[in-house]
Formats: sequence, structure tokens, C-alpha cells
Amino acid sequence: MNLHDWIDELCDALDLEAEIDEGLVLDLARTVAHQVERPAAPVTTFLLGYAAGVRGADPDGIERLAARAQALAEGWDRPADAPDPDDIDDPVPDDSVVDHTADLADVDDEDEDDDEDLLDSDEEE
Repeated sequence: MNLHDWIDELCDALDLEAEIDEGLVLDLARTVAHQVERPAAPVTTFLLGYAAGVRGADPDGIERLAARAQALAEGWDRPADAPDPDDIDDPVPDDSVVDHTADLADVDDEDEDDDEDLLDSDEEE
């Protein structure tokens, strides 16, 4: 089975009467995967399809939507691990005065309770 056959079968399974320009979608996915990050590729193509469906876009409309997404991806200059620009100037809270040893004591107490529960259940068997 090739890609075109898969698309035909998938459209039948999803009860869609649609023609798809797989080259357009694959080009967009490739650009997004390389310029943004790999997981953005399927999300982008899904959103392209969703936008096309909401707008009732014809093939020319889909091409225009894809061109907008393509241009956005081609201009994307933020690495995948870059912080959100809206959060860069946020102050970082100073928690150096927080006593974290109290948190560890609580965890140790919980672990001891869990150990006792396990011992009790072993004795019952």
C-alpha cells in the first residue's frame, strides 16, 4: 500500500469526501519539523486541516492557509528549548530561606507508615 492508497482508505474510514494535496501537507510538515520541532509537524498539519474545515476552504483556500503556516515556520527563530518570551522577565522567587528538611521528615514518616502497612499485610497472609 502506498501513501495515496492510505489516504483514500483513511478518507473512506473517516467518511470524508476530500481530495488532499499530500505534497503540500508533507512539505509543510517537513518545514515545521526542521524549523520549529518535530512534534510540531503533526500538530500543525492537524490545525491546517481543522482551519480548512472550519472555513469550508476550497483547494485554493487550503493553499493560502498552508502558505501562512509555512511562512510562520520558515521565520521561526526560537530553539525548541527556548523559554517563552512572555516569561523571560518574570522574577524568580527566592526560596533559599525555606527549610526543606521538614519536607524530608514528612516523606520519611510516610515511608515508615507504608513499611508498617506492608508488614501488617504480610502477617495477615
